Amino acid sequence: MAAFDSTTTPAHAAGPERTGLDSEWCAERASDALRWLAVNFPECSGSEALHPHQESAHAAAVAGDEAAYLEALRQYMRAGRDVALGMRRGAAA
Repeated sequence: MAAFDSTTTPAHAAGPERTGLDSEWCAERASDALRWLAVNFPECSGSEALHPHQESAHAAAVAGDEAAYLEALRQYMRAGRDVALGMRRGAAA
């Protein structure tokens, strides 16, 4: 799976009224996850099985929880992989 580490930790959103993780950092991580799925498991695109993980990632980003955000993206990739592999098994049967 794509490597998600915190070697370059996100800056939290600036300003006293803003909370959550830096949106650019989050977008880069999400883009990595989407790219990995598109290359390795394109058939999972648009699967409803991915929606809960998208929502978890969004909630973690808003809460400013880097670890939870990265874990939600990992779960997103796993779910996409599982959907695609299930489809491939069904096509092979």
